[in-house]
Amino acid sequence: MNKSLWFLLSIVLAIPAKALDAIHTKSAIVIDGKANETVWAKAPWYKIDQHILGAVPTPDDFSGRFKMLWNDKQIYLLAEIVDDQLFDRHPDPLKNYWDDDCLEIFVDEDKSGGNHQFNFNAFAYHVALDNQVVDIGESNEFGTTNVVLLNEHVTSQWRRQTAFPHRIIWELSIRLYDDSFSLKNNAKNKPVNLSKNKQLGFMVAYCDNDGSDGRESFMGSTAITPKDGDKNLGYITSDVFDTLILK
Repeated sequence: MNKSLWFLLSIVLAIPAKALDAIHTKSAIVIDGKANETVWAKAPWYKIDQHILGAVPTPDDFSGRFKMLWNDKQIYLLAEIVDDQLFDRHPDPLKNYWDDDCLEIFVDEDKSGGNHQFNFNAFAYHVALDNQVVDIGESNEFGTTNVVLLNEHVTSQWRRQTAFPHRIIWELSIRLYDDSFSLKNNAKNKPVNLSKNKQLGFMVAYCDNDGSDGRESFMGSTAITPKDGDKNLGYITSDVFDTLILK
């Protein structure tokens, strides 16, 4: 097959991104894992049910959904996660963080798309069970890259549900940074102000491990077209993200 035909076929077969809505809130949201603010009831649920990597879990092993609010300073995310075994083997948040249970939030502030694996064109926040927030940092002049903590970007808190011990409610607030963000010039890094009808690239995923040496399942909110048989593309390119609209 020639390259032109393959390019056209890839466009036809590509899975179109869906639109997600975040509802505006004037009320203060307390990040405490309780989600007892009445405004949460106005936001629609979205499922975390798309297979990305590993085994496809049974519903009692893992299932998840999420909803979103926003104000001019941040996006709020409420995730409801069913996980029959919470697992966090690695005490160092910068080592093998993808092999522990964690919630992943992918954000492309200006919906520009493109590669972000070793830059901050977009962010892939790995939020661990101890609420540490990790992403891959920038390449330096030697061509090496560091994994970095970005705890100032995301505030996170989760709680188990008494009536459903395998269900947790996870609340997060996410400050958005544009692609000028750089660890090389921290003094200039400021979160952007948000406004109605703003669109950004967005995806939510969950790494599930019940005690193995590595991640057992990786499920996301977005249907991703495989590249060379691989759907684990969110940490590389924001082209696979859905569109989040601030309503």
